[in-house]
Amino acid sequence: MNDTKVYLLDGGSLVIDGFHIYWNRGPGGEVRFPCYSVLVDHPEGKFVFDTGFDKKHVEAVLPFEKPMQTDEQTVPGALKLIGMEPGEITHVVNSHYHFDHCGGNHHLTNATTLCHAAELDAARKPEVFEGLGYSDQAFDVADDIYTPKYELLEGDVEIAKGVYLIETPGHTVGHYSMLVELNGRKPMLFTADACYTQQNMDMNCIASFHVDPVASHDSMDLLRKVAQEREADLFFSHDAESYKSYLKAPGYYS
Repeated sequence: MNDTKVYLLDGGSLVIDGFHIYWNRGPGGEVRFPCYSVLVDHPEGKFVFDTGFDKKHVEAVLPFEKPMQTDEQTVPGALKLIGMEPGEITHVVNSHYHFDHCGGNHHLTNATTLCHAAELDAARKPEVFEGLGYSDQAFDVADDIYTPKYELLEGDVEIAKGVYLIETPGHTVGHYSMLVELNGRKPMLFTADACYTQQNMDMNCIASFHVDPVASHDSMDLLRKVAQEREADLFFSHDAESYKSYLKAPGYYS
């Protein structure tokens, strides 16, 4: 754990309406929000938590989300900023399989993919209303270039010393958040889409995208509890205001 470094890899940004971020609360109107990946460079491996969106896919299928992404904001480009190649990544950890969290999986051809068993099943057979969320299936394509190797998980799991996946369902059926312990600072608790922003947490207001709103609220309560008990700092998935203060790669937390 002493040698662990955490890098936040900027993945560009998308647009959604404020009523989707704050369900039935708003205010409405376009909100541009960040997408990023988390690289945990650990003595036991190099773990990437979420891989952002694929710009070509979003432009083709969800153009109304107005993707902005430079070459440096792709997974290969972001890794290059810290002197790393995609082939060095040992594990991909997907919080869930919505298009803006798995769009770069196909770049990480040597990695084992860790995911909740229920999430993989849901992504392969989504509910009708989840079709656009699960529209990018490239993470699961088996071909000569990318044949994913899965390690299916259930429950809370320590995937490496001091790196924990915490079940936070509701947004999707198999959603995971991640807690990383470090030697030189407070633990880092990455909410993923169990909580988009600090304001969601403060207002106790979930996002409109969910499979189970009651479970979504329970998961937000769990994140509060974990953060308090572990004295952890919360890092939100799509919070433009908080994101300004986050240290982005090539800088790192340790």
